[in-house]
Amino acid sequence: MRFRDRREAGRELAARLHDLGERGELPHPVVLALPRGGVTVALEVARALDAPLDVLVARKIGAPFQPELAVGALAGDGPPLYDEEGLALLGLTEAELEPVVRRERAELRRRERLYRQGRPAADLSGRAAVVVDDGLATGATARAALRAVRLAAPRCVVLAVPVASRQGARLLRPELDELVCLTEPPDFQAVGLWYDDFAQLSDDDVLRALRAAPAGAG
Repeated sequence: MRFRDRREAGRELAARLHDLGERGELPHPVVLALPRGGVTVALEVARALDAPLDVLVARKIGAPFQPELAVGALAGDGPPLYDEEGLALLGLTEAELEPVVRRERAELRRRERLYRQGRPAADLSGRAAVVVDDGLATGATARAALRAVRLAAPRCVVLAVPVASRQGARLLRPELDELVCLTEPPDFQAVGLWYDDFAQLSDDDVLRALRAAPAGAG
């Protein structure tokens, strides 16, 4: 299964989630998008569920000597979540990563302020938190995001993605009440390969999607 773009993927995912909502499995849903790529997908889900849309900003923690090499992630108010095996292999300690964590936490807060434009974070207490991204690769960053969501005491946590690696899906299922995924191809390789148009999104794209979202049930 391939998708023309994120909007098409979002509509197909939204149809699946709408069915869950009709069965009463998503009580008072709030849709949480992982920006930037997840926001376009999540907008279609929010429209189908008539649910409010908020952002769930997560940041990768890169190795000091190779920032693109992820050794952990953080999201929301949750503590950093590290790849302990990766730290051991690289000879790194959590203390050595504190400057990286401070920098990424500051960027996380900056993006939250930008995207929310003064609005408070969505209240998840007793509600279905539907976390949406445009795809799931290793699952490391999404796992940090999901654990941050749990701290907000939702009634249930659902992760919804159009495409996922089997490894990533296996990693995250224990963190979830439900995983909704349209396809888990055995030859996954990368999220972008499953889209004809996988153009990078801007902060302005994120803000436009958030403004277009329904107010939902509040």
